Amino acid sequence: MTKVTSQEIALFRSQLADDSSAMEALDLIEDCDGDLEDAAMSLAIRAGQEPGITNSEWLDAMARKWRSLICQQEYREDLLSSSVVRIMERLKKMPSFPESLATPVLIYVLKQGVTDFCAPMDTPAPPQWNNGNMS
Repeated sequence: MTKVTSQEIALFRSQLADDSSAMEALDLIEDCDGDLEDAAMSLAIRAGQEPGITNSEWLDAMARKWRSLICQQEYREDLLSSSVVRIMERLKKMPSFPESLATPVLIYVLKQGVTDFCAPMDTPAPPQWNNGNMS
């Protein structure tokens, strides 16, 4: 279980005060006693998602699905300083990303640690095999 403290919720509220869907997500996280996975699952169901795996696995999979966007260099500094406004705006402009899930996904990334979460994006691709030869 990923636990979000009341102090962390307050920090996000201060940064995202103008974002009504973020405020709703933060209210739900608070109602779930800070259990990020439970809140994210409730938001997913409300958004028409049908998660078929446990709460923690589903949130992790959702975050990983969007890792290439979240970990873009232009947003990484904001994430490292826990400033989520720009990345939140970007996620919400993507038609395939459920707007109500932006807040829990970004909180999850921050709780995992931006450097660790984004590390697979920094790893060079493994060598390719071409007709039995490495290239």
